[in-house]
Amino acid sequence: MTDSLTPLFSPFNLKSLSLRNRFAMAPMTREMSPGGIPTSENAEHYRMRVEGGAALIITEGAYIDDEAASGPRADVPRLTEHAADGWRGVVNAVHDAGGSIVPQLWHVGALRGASPPLNPGVPALSPSGLDLDAGPLGEPMTTQQIDQVITSFADAAALAQRIGFDGVELHGAHGYLLDEFLWKRTNTRDGRYGTRVQMPLEVVQAVRSAVGENFAVIFRFSQWKASRYTERIATTPTELEKLLVPLGDAGVDAFHASTRRHWHPEFPDDDAVLSLAGWTKRLTGRSVITVGSVGVQTEFRGAGAAAPKNPLVIRESVEDRLDYLAEQFRAGEFDVVAVGRALVADPAWVAKVRAGHLDQVVPFDRTQHSLSGA
Repeated sequence: MTDSLTPLFSPFNLKSLSLRNRFAMAPMTREMSPGGIPTSENAEHYRMRVEGGAALIITEGAYIDDEAASGPRADVPRLTEHAADGWRGVVNAVHDAGGSIVPQLWHVGALRGASPPLNPGVPALSPSGLDLDAGPLGEPMTTQQIDQVITSFADAAALAQRIGFDGVELHGAHGYLLDEFLWKRTNTRDGRYGTRVQMPLEVVQAVRSAVGENFAVIFRFSQWKASRYTERIATTPTELEKLLVPLGDAGVDAFHASTRRHWHPEFPDDDAVLSLAGWTKRLTGRSVITVGSVGVQTEFRGAGAAAPKNPLVIRESVEDRLDYLAEQFRAGEFDVVAVGRALVADPAWVAKVRAGHLDQVVPFDRTQHSLSGA
């Protein structure tokens, strides 16, 4: 197993990102930033994962500076001027340990709900005034509101660059605002923004304009939504291509293909083995990050009240899945693998895997490790 993973310990460079290996920490929401400002605890948390072998930290989601960007979680960090000094401490800690770091930029959209505790007088924003079940929630976004959100994403990316981050990740997955534009159920608009990719595309263009050509821009997308595991933005490779290729052309350097099981074939009628990450690589030619139950024994529950209380136990062993991960890498399906819960549980997971010491790994236990919806 250790020999099969050796290629994953090769370096990887993408514009402003320079990684010593192909292992990243996935964005995992911890709600440990009081008032939205990262602390020395956050810096230590990420530093330990870099010292334990991870090359790249993708931070937990950070709210952009828009009144409706936040959801029900008060201690999720913000990416605003008010929080900039806290983030500098995090970035410096990661850099001092030899790692790279990008923030994940959030706007929760309809997931804000009807009675949010943060900015309670501000209604949720969504493409068509619908929640994730197509029920009514507020009003469809106006063109002015869309413009304001686009500007807020660009401002947050520019701030991240000034703080010293090595790139940015845009959260376009799991039913958040950008994903709501990509999804037929939540985007029933006519006109310009009824073209599902248009609003996310304009966010990417604005971010690219704000940070220049040499700053890495990652776009995270998914088929599944919060607690809705069978939903899809694309049911065929052609439909997926129509969504992803324009985003790449607009300035996305890498796609982060979020799945719950990285080894599952995405369109088995078209290819019996190719994963979502593999299809993304094939269709776009861009760099790709894969993710999904690496190193753990249960599926990710996802956020929301409807999430199962007891996640399904994965039949395949961790060892077998790591070997298959190596096969996927050799087949060119991805460039970087993001590890979430396994790294939360054991900061030295990457180093232990490299040394062949899986028997020494601390397993993830959601009763012991604080994560939202894990």
